[in-house]
Amino acid sequence: MTTRPRTRNTSHGKAYEYACLLALKEALDDSQPIRVEGSQQLRTACTRFLELPTEHRERLMSSASAAATYIIRLEPQLENPSDNTPLYLSLQSDARGQAGDVRDVLCLRKQNGWEIGISCKHNHYAVKHSRLSQSIDFGKQWFDRPCSPIYFAEIAPLFHELAAMRAAGTLWSSVNNKAARFYTPLLRAFLAELKRLDKCEPGYIPERLIHYLMGQNDFYKVIAEMRSRTTRILAFNINGTLNRPAGSHRSLIQVPKLKCLSSFITSE
Repeated sequence: MTTRPRTRNTSHGKAYEYACLLALKEALDDSQPIRVEGSQQLRTACTRFLELPTEHRERLMSSASAAATYIIRLEPQLENPSDNTPLYLSLQSDARGQAGDVRDVLCLRKQNGWEIGISCKHNHYAVKHSRLSQSIDFGKQWFDRPCSPIYFAEIAPLFHELAAMRAAGTLWSSVNNKAARFYTPLLRAFLAELKRLDKCEPGYIPERLIHYLMGQNDFYKVIAEMRSRTTRILAFNINGTLNRPAGSHRSLIQVPKLKCLSSFITSE
């Protein structure tokens, strides 16, 4: 089977990461020293941003600026640095996401170890694009608990058929009854294996699944919804590290201007 690569979606996503970093820098630049840490990830994102038409860049920046305004009000350490300067801004590599850290933009004060992260999404809400295949042991990768031989035996015929179709040059768009033939039986086998794993260690799998999907670190998720020209901000504050006051002395403490809710929506 042949499928088209999602190069456009990936390029726009990288461009939006750069726009979010740039919007934070522009919003905070006048109040403190800011250091943007160079990396291949940053250079790639900048290139993807500059490749876009002017109108699209402006819309990305409008969305990113709206998000930056809200996040600064949620995080007083961004604009009240005390002696903790400079503020470091950076983009994480894709390898960090594969390792379980879904954050794209990092804001860091190295002097006191404070940091927050932002996951930037362009027109979609997915946290991770997880895959199933005949060779992927999702139990081992996600939970450090290997899948059973029963699971691999159940999915093997499905992937053998897919391999034969690919070898014959069959286009995925021309395949009939995809849900009944492939998606449904594969997902049923996946669900059955999740239940088997959970039965072996009750309570272990749900916690590890949350950490696999959300990562080990708290973060804000910013979604640019280009059609409606709105920006959604979601807070994933499982460990309680977001939306905290700044300052260590009672007279100098700065509290957040906004309370950390699960979701904020703002117009571009």
